[in-house]
Amino acid sequence: MSTAVISQRRRVRSSAALKVMGAEVNGLIMTARQFDRALFEPGHRFELINGVCVVAPPPDENERLPNDVLSFTLRLYQQGPHGKFLNQTMPEHQIAVGSNRRRADRVIWCGLGRHPKRGELPTIVIELVSEGRRSWIRDYETKRDEYLAAGVREYWIINRFERTITVWSKTSTGRRKKVWREEQTLQTDLLPGFELPVAEVMGEASRWDDSAS
Repeated sequence: MSTAVISQRRRVRSSAALKVMGAEVNGLIMTARQFDRALFEPGHRFELINGVCVVAPPPDENERLPNDVLSFTLRLYQQGPHGKFLNQTMPEHQIAVGSNRRRADRVIWCGLGRHPKRGELPTIVIELVSEGRRSWIRDYETKRDEYLAAGVREYWIINRFERTITVWSKTSTGRRKKVWREEQTLQTDLLPGFELPVAEVMGEASRWDDSAS
């Protein structure tokens, strides 16, 4: 086979590898390596679960608004006297948990003393629960087990339906659960001096429904 033919086939494979993938790849069987190298259309959420690409719609207003509260509160904290403990935070971040690839609503790196490296596991992972039993099982059980097993120190679950924030912590003997209710203010040892009034988060979670009524 000539060198020209080989080069042409390589270019074809390269072009295929660079194809931007959209919602049509939902259910496509992929390896973690293929998923990591793929280009995905903006607007949807792409995850790799047990070797299958799962495509979900973007977060709605009742999920984006409380995420904005988190961002604002964390940035204010970062500018305060204890801000050195918060190294970075960002929304919609992909996390490698074994061979799976999860898309977290928000992540936090703290206590590193430096800027996190690309691909470095976050210290805290935050998910906002969507409606439906399947979503609740995924967020409260499946993701909890995956994140803590991967080494995440804390996993926060924001539930706008029950108006609670459940925090799972990784401990030396296993894991610990604490539920923060609407009248309480969330605190964490990982961010000394940080305070998150649960009511402020829940207020934004229902604001869009109130404005539409």
